Amino acid sequence: MHKVSSFFLFASGADRDVLKDCPTDHNKYVGIGATIFFTGLFAALAAAYALFTVFDSYVVAVLLGITWGLLIFNLDRYIVSSMRKDSHFWRELVSASPRLALAIIISLVIAKPLELKIFEKEIEPKLIVMEQQVYARQEAETKLRFEPAILQIRQDVIVLKNEITDKQLQRDELVRLAQQEADGTGGSKQRNLGPIYKLKKTDAERAENELTALIRINQQRIALLESQLAALDSAMMTEVNALVKSKRNGPAARLEALSRLTAQSSAIWWANFFIVLLFITVESAPIMVKLISKSGPYDSLLHITEHGFLCKEIETIAVSTAELKQRTTTLGEPEQTYVARKLDTELL
Repeated sequence: MHKVSSFFLFASGADRDVLKDCPTDHNKYVGIGATIFFTGLFAALAAAYALFTVFDSYVVAVLLGITWGLLIFNLDRYIVSSMRKDSHFWRELVSASPRLALAIIISLVIAKPLELKIFEKEIEPKLIVMEQQVYARQEAETKLRFEPAILQIRQDVIVLKNEITDKQLQRDELVRLAQQEADGTGGSKQRNLGPIYKLKKTDAERAENELTALIRINQQRIALLESQLAALDSAMMTEVNALVKSKRNGPAARLEALSRLTAQSSAIWWANFFIVLLFITVESAPIMVKLISKSGPYDSLLHITEHGFLCKEIETIAVSTAELKQRTTTLGEPEQTYVARKLDTELL
């Protein structure tokens, strides 16, 4: 038990030599040290989980998680140990505000991976939906690359078929006019196979020949275009089939899924908010304890000790200055003035 207590005192950053003379403050700094230790432990666990989702390796996750936890532990220990108590709360609060801001940032970093773990069951279905959305977007982008060429070929085929249809209509019209001239229902209104009929029949035969030639040429073109269309369709389907539904399981994807969940569900939003608030409270607890607690014997004795070192420093500087001034009495007046100015500048 004594070893655990000693470790927590070390974690608090308290001067144990000074604390020996202040037994009433012993438990307070044990509690502060325990809070700092468990904050670092939570940081290590959160970082290990987050890094495992990135590297998918227990060894890497554990090693880097421990490193991150030690970093947070050391940083919290420094933050708390560097705070000093005086009789003005607001002045203490202003001086501690950068440390509180840093504590809030650290708590947000610690809390986020654990939030992902807490809401893991809700996040997994959302990740599947996100995977399907990404796959659908990739499929649409792949088809979009082939779509202009496919549309152009289909349009060219329609133009060629329309040319054949128009020529057939023209041929049919000329055949009808020749037939009406022959049976007297149109044209000259005389039933005979005279020269007018022969001219119209010649036009109809010429249109038939042109239609035959056009069908032959256009069908060859259509066959070529349809083969190109089939090749494009095949290439497009090959690329679509080659698409792989990538597993979205990294921290960024999980954060996005959690963001969507909090946007869609007020219950999850509030749960997420209170989890973050809990970690901010835990991370800020050592600093807040230092702020709200009254100045105790340890703080007074530490102030006296530090003040003693300050006085010793001032005394040493004063003695050295006096000795230097004594040695400069043998110098000329310009040299003495120069040395005096330099000393005044250094002391200021």
